[in-house]
Amino acid sequence: METIHVGVQGMTCANCSMRVERTLTKQGGVEGASVNLATERATVTFDPGLVTPQKLLEAIDKSGYTPVTAEVGFGVTGMTCANCSSRIERKLSRTEGVIDASVNLATERATVRYLPEMVSPGQLRQVVRDTGYGVLEPEGGVEQLDSEREAREGEIRSLKRDLVLAAAFAAPLLLLTMLPMVIPALESALTEVLSRQGLYLLAFVLASVVQFGPGRRFYRPGIASLRHGSPDMNSLVMIGTSAAYGYSVVATFLPSLLPAGTVHVYFEASAAIITLILVGKYLEAIAKGRTSEAIKKLMGLQAKTARVLRDAQELDLPIEQVVLGDTVLVRPGEKIPVDGEVLSGFSYVDESMITGEPIPVQKDVGAEVVGGTVNKTGAFHFKATKVGADTVLAHIIKMVEEAQGSKPRIQALADRVVSVFVPSVMAIATLTFAVWMIFGPSPALTFALVNAVAVLIIACPCAMGLATPTSIMVGTGKAAELGVLFRKGDALQSLQEAGVIALDKTGTLTKGRPELTDFRVEQGFDRLEVLQLIASVERVSEHPVGEAIVEHANAEGLELLEVSGFEAVPGFGVEGRVAGRLVRIGADRYMTRLGVDNRAVEAVAGRLADEGKTPLYALIDGKPAAVIAVADPIKDATPAALEKLHALGLRVAMITGDNRRTAEAIAGRLGIDEVLAEVLPDGKVDAVKELQREGQKVAFVGDGINDAPALAQADVGLAIGTGTDIAIESADVILMSGDLRGIPNAIALSKSTLNNIKQNLFWAFIYNVLLIPVAAGVLYPPFGILLSPILAAAAMGFSSVFVVSNALRLRGFEAPMKVSAPPREPSEISLATA
Repeated sequence: METIHVGVQGMTCANCSMRVERTLTKQGGVEGASVNLATERATVTFDPGLVTPQKLLEAIDKSGYTPVTAEVGFGVTGMTCANCSSRIERKLSRTEGVIDASVNLATERATVRYLPEMVSPGQLRQVVRDTGYGVLEPEGGVEQLDSEREAREGEIRSLKRDLVLAAAFAAPLLLLTMLPMVIPALESALTEVLSRQGLYLLAFVLASVVQFGPGRRFYRPGIASLRHGSPDMNSLVMIGTSAAYGYSVVATFLPSLLPAGTVHVYFEASAAIITLILVGKYLEAIAKGRTSEAIKKLMGLQAKTARVLRDAQELDLPIEQVVLGDTVLVRPGEKIPVDGEVLSGFSYVDESMITGEPIPVQKDVGAEVVGGTVNKTGAFHFKATKVGADTVLAHIIKMVEEAQGSKPRIQALADRVVSVFVPSVMAIATLTFAVWMIFGPSPALTFALVNAVAVLIIACPCAMGLATPTSIMVGTGKAAELGVLFRKGDALQSLQEAGVIALDKTGTLTKGRPELTDFRVEQGFDRLEVLQLIASVERVSEHPVGEAIVEHANAEGLELLEVSGFEAVPGFGVEGRVAGRLVRIGADRYMTRLGVDNRAVEAVAGRLADEGKTPLYALIDGKPAAVIAVADPIKDATPAALEKLHALGLRVAMITGDNRRTAEAIAGRLGIDEVLAEVLPDGKVDAVKELQREGQKVAFVGDGINDAPALAQADVGLAIGTGTDIAIESADVILMSGDLRGIPNAIALSKSTLNNIKQNLFWAFIYNVLLIPVAAGVLYPPFGILLSPILAAAAMGFSSVFVVSNALRLRGFEAPMKVSAPPREPSEISLATA
């Protein structure tokens, strides 16, 4: 199965997105399709053996909408025969996101049509280079075009143009119609000059320009949706305005066909409705553009050029031309263009835009640097290790976009309502027309037409369609600014539902760098000899605890010896032979497993455990040789973060492999509610299941390879961004810095986003539930009140704008805790895992 992301233009309401979704799902070979109205993006998973991307684009087009594609052309050097051009064509065609590719041997040019959501021109050029050919760049280089942004801006310009034209013709028409009602003498003067028929003809001309000029944008999708049996907002506007316009045309040119007393024109109504709806759509488009500002900010972090050393020359190249292995020079104040490893020089780099931590991080030889971050003081050279779509920043942008495009569970209700909403409105409008024709006062036809049109126009499926995705867009974007990445939109909902926060101890609550605190040698053994033997074995283990022992031995100036027969028993300990002696080091459960009597040192080990230290035992040739204690320092931010989690009403649990006495001591110091101790690496999933059996949803926070299964098992998994790739791939939420204060921030934002979605859905539903009956005329019998179709159009436009504007309030979200961790060592940062 393959997945593609396609921008879709022309969608105006939830019915539109659902129709595209249904059309795609019906294609043979499509496993699943999701269409997001707010991001105007379709995500399709399909079998390439059964259906091609081209067929999927054609399906979108046939459903009445426009898929966003882009085309790029560039020169190719090194081709000598048709085989060369065919080979490049095949390579490009097989590239993810490419729709079709053509390579002309005669002109030595490649032309590629592609999906800008999935691949960039720079990546396409790199494919050609990787195939063994050269690429000719235009002088000055080519900047990557954001085709989707261009398409959206083009749509806003088109809306503005239509709106200005509609207003220019609707305004005089409204004045021509309304002013005589206010000034009766004006009506007499006008009819004397033009005659009533002349006024009707002038109104016809003005209204026709609006109806078939700016109003044309509602006809194509409206007719297409009716033809597909899935009417949408465009259908409602098209039918409503066409009814008012068509009735007026008959009254103007064939008045004898209408019953006596019903010859009235409503040209001003059709023109005003189209104009007001365009006002609403224009404001909505501008507001929707602002919902994606977080993505724009992230994209704005990308440097446009890089200073690359090639053939002993410094070249300023477009970012797309930087390739793996290039040596890049960065000067003070410049953005780092791509990810890499420092080769020479020294500096401090501001990584706050990636991690949320404001204090610059020290960088020297061997340190990793991240594209998009800002070099502060020194200059340095680095080797490009990740470029294009592989950089950290590109991954972050992709994650945010995918989260914004996904649907949380709360949207299911809106989707179910929207699927029947427009047909129901059309049925209500028909019923309204019939009731007024049968029971309405004279002239019944006039009342029936006006109220049926008002029902069609006031109904707003757009608000229901935008209620959830706009909030998700703004919420996930704001989270990215705070250093929190939601990999799935549903995680926003799941996180605020969690009742228990379970934290892995090592590397999450603690710094993950244990320090040796106690080293007690038994009688008959030499302290330095025992330390040398133990450290020699632990050097092979590469375990954090082992590293602490090795560091202590190095500090003592001891030479470490060769080890043979090394064996690690996960969760228990290690053993190996050093200088002919069998050395074993491990926890008390390892000693029990080996059948060793530890009673002589149990009291010492117990005291160490009560101090929150982890006691370990060393055996040399089967005899107890030493008791060692290590302690992993608690992160500075941990106490404040746990206090805030308790303030949010959450229960905090700690999962650790430490013995129970050590674990209880640490938990008591931090105020942790529940401890699951002596958990082996493969037992964390069972620990999470045990917490889930208590009836509450569990959020698990971890950073290591052995945390991945537990992250997947939890109702929502949070990975520390400085953790391993595997942990991050298994998580729903990523905390880009190692600061646990990001957890209460993420939960608070999750709650705010869900509240915002509920407000939007409440408004969207209550608006339609209350105003559709008013438009149908239920207030006329008791109060004599009818709703003008013109006011209905204004209300409909306001409804969508209200929903989007309410979602934009999330941009002002204030994090309850400020993340400001101290500077970290260069080796401590591992953002590339994101």
